[in-house]
Amino acid sequence: MTRELEGRVALVTGAGRNIGAAIARDLADAGAAVVVNARRNAAEAEAVAAAIRSAGGRAAVALGDVADPEAAAAMVRTALEAFGRLDILVNNAAIRREVAFEEMDFAAWRAVLDVCLDGAFHVTKAALAALKGSGAGTIVNIGGLTGHTGAPHRAHVVTAKAGLAGFTRALAHDLASYGITVNLVVPGMIATARGPGGSATPGAPGHRAGRKTLVGREGTPEEVAAAVRYLCGPGARYVTGQAIHVNGGAFLGG
Repeated sequence: MTRELEGRVALVTGAGRNIGAAIARDLADAGAAVVVNARRNAAEAEAVAAAIRSAGGRAAVALGDVADPEAAAAMVRTALEAFGRLDILVNNAAIRREVAFEEMDFAAWRAVLDVCLDGAFHVTKAALAALKGSGAGTIVNIGGLTGHTGAPHRAHVVTAKAGLAGFTRALAHDLASYGITVNLVVPGMIATARGPGGSATPGAPGHRAGRKTLVGREGTPEEVAAAVRYLCGPGARYVTGQAIHVNGGAFLGG
């Protein structure tokens, strides 16, 4: 693989495990210096950063909750202080929980939207000045298949992920004049670690029971990361406002 992102700096939120960790590693493999964000699990974030460094890359860790505007600003400061610039923002941090709507209280609703949707707002606002100065700024939001198809027991997650699709299209308009591309990568059924301490509901999500892929398997975090890497690279500068689905044919649509 080429080092097409050499000299660039990326901030990946929710990068301590699963898809976020794979994205951080792949962007580093492409040559970018990477700021690895996790909300509070320093051990996971440091492990991802250590893996990047051991492979010859550059990485820094920025702990903080994307739902907190001050923490979002601190993440960007980490990038600027450690590497002097910021070119790429990947809004990956998410909470994916399942509960029937009639049992969902407002606190549960807000907890998901605070991270998935408001978190993307806070970190993007914090990063905007640096991205404007990049000359080839890139924002990649990580959506979700259910944001396009709906799913039972996920009203909060579906709403947040659908909101990210709209956020992506709106920012593509607003930021094009600064040379910033904004796209959405939409993972389908991806094999990820689930359980206590993670952002995902323990066990396989119930909404997957009736859904199948055309390729006959779940995807991997690395396959999602490959799509993000493409959108961050020089070959994707004419791609903006798009939703790129990585789902093995589980959903055929835009």
